[in-house]
Amino acid sequence: MIDPRAIVDPSAVIGADVALGPWSVVGPNVEIGDGCRIASHVILKGPTRIGRNNRIFQFATVGEDTPAIVYQGEATTLLIGDDNVIREGVTIHRGTVQGQGRTVIGSHNLLMAYVHVGHDCVLGDHVIMANNASVSGHVVIGDHANFGGYAGVAQYRRVGAHAHIGGMSLVLKDVPAFVAVSGNPAGVVGLNIEGMRRRGISDQAIEALHEAYRIVYGRGKTVNEALAAIAPLANCHAEVDLFMVSIAQSRWGIVRGRREGNGD
Repeated sequence: MIDPRAIVDPSAVIGADVALGPWSVVGPNVEIGDGCRIASHVILKGPTRIGRNNRIFQFATVGEDTPAIVYQGEATTLLIGDDNVIREGVTIHRGTVQGQGRTVIGSHNLLMAYVHVGHDCVLGDHVIMANNASVSGHVVIGDHANFGGYAGVAQYRRVGAHAHIGGMSLVLKDVPAFVAVSGNPAGVVGLNIEGMRRRGISDQAIEALHEAYRIVYGRGKTVNEALAAIAPLANCHAEVDLFMVSIAQSRWGIVRGRREGNGD
């Protein structure tokens, strides 16, 4: 299932039942797990380890060096989990020694056409990034986060689990878990209600998140005051605890300014 027109470095490790299309290049120190499907004209560079059952479409470049000026050719890595779909023209760069030394993509993610994931980023599981969405270096994205097309996130920012980033938004602050944001610069538009319902989060947990959200965004409290006020809710609902932790861990401050819009 490896097309004879593909170029595979002798040091590459190819798992069982891997399909590799014509004119694709698998460089040194690349590992491809069982069951992966690699289309034509794909570039895979290492050190990169790709898990099982991933699909990578034509013209994607995965595991390239970062253009960050601090990078001096060190053997940093890219780790990709299982069951990801990486569509046409996606670019994913390896890490830097000035960062954590690796870029990490979890499992069950969908990266649509021309998405870019910068150096030292960490994506969780079940993340969806629509066409041309991009994240700068050192960005951390929680599970089930959802990005509209052409959305961008500045370096070092965090996007919490189950958050939604509206199309063409520019994120300059951290986005708490379960929060929907939109605009340039991005501002809060509410909770990602539709996304939570799709994932089976209970009505009771959603109502508790509503109350926690109102405390953080609607009552004129400082962050520390708001966190103290929602602690009892966090003790009763894991979702509120996740929301609270994502705020407490913020380094750059959380997205504020209200804008009209809806979650996913």
